[in-house]
Amino acid sequence: MPTIGIVSDDLTGATTVGTLLARGKAEAAVFFDAESVPESKELKKLDAVLISTGSRSFPPLKAYEKVKKAAEILKSTGVLYFQKRIDTTLRGGIGVEIDAMLDSLPKAVAIVVPAMPQSRRILVGGYSVIDGEALVNTQVAKDVLTPVKEAYIPRLIAGQSKRRVGFVALDKVLGGAEMIKEALIEQRECGCEIIVADAITQKDVRSIAEAGVSLAWNIVTVDPGPFTIETARVRGLIGKDEPKNLPKLSGTERTVLIAAGSATEVTRKQMESFCRDKRHVRISVDPRMLIEGRETAGCEVEKAVRAAEELLQSKEDRPKALLFETALHGERLNLDAEDKRLHCKKGTSGSRINAGLGEIIAQVLNKTEKNKIAGIYMTGGDTMVSVCRRLGAGSIKVEDYIIPQTDVGRLSGGKYDGLPIIGKGGLTGNEEIVYDIVERLFAESGTGYF
Repeated sequence: MPTIGIVSDDLTGATTVGTLLARGKAEAAVFFDAESVPESKELKKLDAVLISTGSRSFPPLKAYEKVKKAAEILKSTGVLYFQKRIDTTLRGGIGVEIDAMLDSLPKAVAIVVPAMPQSRRILVGGYSVIDGEALVNTQVAKDVLTPVKEAYIPRLIAGQSKRRVGFVALDKVLGGAEMIKEALIEQRECGCEIIVADAITQKDVRSIAEAGVSLAWNIVTVDPGPFTIETARVRGLIGKDEPKNLPKLSGTERTVLIAAGSATEVTRKQMESFCRDKRHVRISVDPRMLIEGRETAGCEVEKAVRAAEELLQSKEDRPKALLFETALHGERLNLDAEDKRLHCKKGTSGSRINAGLGEIIAQVLNKTEKNKIAGIYMTGGDTMVSVCRRLGAGSIKVEDYIIPQTDVGRLSGGKYDGLPIIGKGGLTGNEEIVYDIVERLFAESGTGYF
């Protein structure tokens, strides 16, 4: 039965934590919604259950309800330890989602460590620093759906939560576990139910975990992943970090399918670098056609699938990778403006684009021999959800990562059970990362699937 239960506000966040657990030899699966968990036949075999609520951009009440329901379902499975996974860039309604977790877990205390040192995300003096730059000065802080307007993280959370928020500064953290323990007790005695802690290194994160566990409190870890992992390690629930062993694969006629739904500049540069290799073929899909829906969207999907079929049937020039993208060519669409133009609720245009990409991948897979596809790479959390759902998967069995936030797993359930997949957030990795992703999928396909 699962021991660890995690609620994440998006799918790529959930897979990030799941792969960290998997490398510690935990059996972990990520579910696309809370309702799928009780129906899972694999539940008894799992050490960790992760639920993606997709709630990052939701209004406060809707986000609260989604997270609370997920927490209640995790409780019903017998989970002992809980995490609220948050974005490395602090987007979304963090405070209200922490409230939802704590309301489901009486007498629990949330310890917030919003640091991921291996990805150059740290907290100093209560301020988030991303790649050496203050979070509020980064492009991600200007995100259209979930902008970050508050620089001081304890105040950011306090502005979203009904609970008192405390803070443990870096001087206490550098003093080690015993000093951190005293600081946590002091904050708790002041009535704080949410306590934020500075951290700049993995050692700092480990010290906070040791202090928290030594208190024997009912702790909800709130972080992007490292604090939860170190806490699990201190409790003896997982082992040391070990990558998955893979066979070397030589000579293959398979092709990797890529669904690029992320519209970030980082993704654009990565794909431009990747497509300089003529073995990698880009199929551009018109997002405006997908947004129109119905017959118009259907025609655009059919056009992309037909182009893919012709390429995959080629005996001499079969592509190593096929990239389906909607936002890496031409002018970037203003999706809010598109929603207004169509008189649709906010988010409709984005959902239709992702649904179109999911339909394209599903049709291409259905028309191709299963031993001809090495796996699927998806960038953008919403795109990943759409593709996986369209393929009939109930969850993702997470196994490893290439770099943190570039996560390796396999579909669980449905016609394509066992198919290797990799998901990545739109802001992660250098310009060459897609080459590594494709090679990893080839290696994963060499171990066999469905």
